[in-house]
Amino acid sequence: MTDSNELRIGVLLDIISSSARDAMEEYKKTGHGVPGVDSTILHPLDLATDTLALRKAIMVLEGACHQLTTILAPPQHTIHNASADHNVAAKARIADVLDQHPEGLSVDVLADQVNLDKTKLIRVLRVLALKGCFKEVKQGIFANTRLSLILKSTNDPGCIVRVHSDFPKYGVNLYDAMIDQEYAKSHDVDKSPRLFSLRKEGINKDFWEMDDDTRKVFQRGMAGLTEIMGSSSVLHHYPWDTVSSMADIGSGVGANSILLSNMYPHLRITNQDLPGFVEQAQIAWEKDAPEALRDGRVEFVEFNFFEESPVVGKDVYYLRHVLHDWPDSESTTILRNIRKVMGPNSRVLIHDCVLFHPIEESGVETLEVNKAPEPMLLNFGAGNNTAYQIDMTMWLLFNGKERTLKELKAIGQVHFISECLAMIDSLRFTIHRASAGLAVTKVYDLAGSMAVEFRIVQD
Repeated sequence: MTDSNELRIGVLLDIISSSARDAMEEYKKTGHGVPGVDSTILHPLDLATDTLALRKAIMVLEGACHQLTTILAPPQHTIHNASADHNVAAKARIADVLDQHPEGLSVDVLADQVNLDKTKLIRVLRVLALKGCFKEVKQGIFANTRLSLILKSTNDPGCIVRVHSDFPKYGVNLYDAMIDQEYAKSHDVDKSPRLFSLRKEGINKDFWEMDDDTRKVFQRGMAGLTEIMGSSSVLHHYPWDTVSSMADIGSGVGANSILLSNMYPHLRITNQDLPGFVEQAQIAWEKDAPEALRDGRVEFVEFNFFEESPVVGKDVYYLRHVLHDWPDSESTTILRNIRKVMGPNSRVLIHDCVLFHPIEESGVETLEVNKAPEPMLLNFGAGNNTAYQIDMTMWLLFNGKERTLKELKAIGQVHFISECLAMIDSLRFTIHRASAGLAVTKVYDLAGSMAVEFRIVQD
């Protein structure tokens, strides 16, 4: 008689097969077939802005594969396995060098060109090659693969590796921060594990204090995160054709709003961020959306979202990967400042990772919430790993976090005091009135991230 565990494994195998076929179909729809593990060029779907169907299939596939290997492998084997570190390859620009040698390059020549010891470099390359990042085509001769091409210095996703290069040391000190008398119970920005780690070294530097070069790498890393998370799906699955104006809050260079402007030329877009980022945004728009600049469809406004409100009366106030940087009190301040200038039909669109089990929230309309099939973990397990890793990163850096839908709804319920003047018997009075906050009206599941729409609560 087949036991229940064996039956579950059979179901997982079916899920793996069906989700793999779903992913293959998405590649085949492009007319370019399915990519190979040794492909030396990027597939057209790698560069597409709408990969939502593929991402949904991969969430299921990754989660089911990981769950299957976790069941069947010895636990000590599973606990020991770790992801290969791409930091050396990215900083040494190995992919750039190999790009000039598609047939492969000997590690002796490669080591000379990147100024690294060849016996150490080959060990790094062989670890990366285990998971398809670079290929050893002959003994000691390496070539790029589709994976390693992402690490080229010209590709934005590779910059995220450089942005994250210091983060592991903050993780090393995480436990010490969690038991430190001053830091353990605090959720304040200035009590983050990052600052705990730096202060042990006698350093006290705000994360946002960047020189121009660091800021450029950071902005390219954020543009790369858009690709990694498939964030551009929001361009295709939110009804932008019904929107006339949009303020991109904490816009950086405006990676998504540039794409929006090119896809929806009727949109009037305002990019708002701190001065240094706004200056870089103007350069980016001159390069990638000059028509929008020429036609006056975009403006750049410097502001600090803790101290000021954004421009008044926009249809949509868009916050992508903004609130996850901040604890609840700071996030509430940001939303309160936006709430002050919203019109009656304005919307706030928060685009972040949303941590979830299954979403079964009454009163919230969703566009096909993606749920894992049984017997998978309800939140896709390892298929949702990126969201949980970003959550940990936000904690380490800022005491920030990715939130559940319930937590997002809670911080959206901001209340503020509005003022109006009244005349009674020729006397002027200022009336202070508490106004209602924001309520979730719609959730767009984008497989790994979500766009959560808020509107003003009607009195």
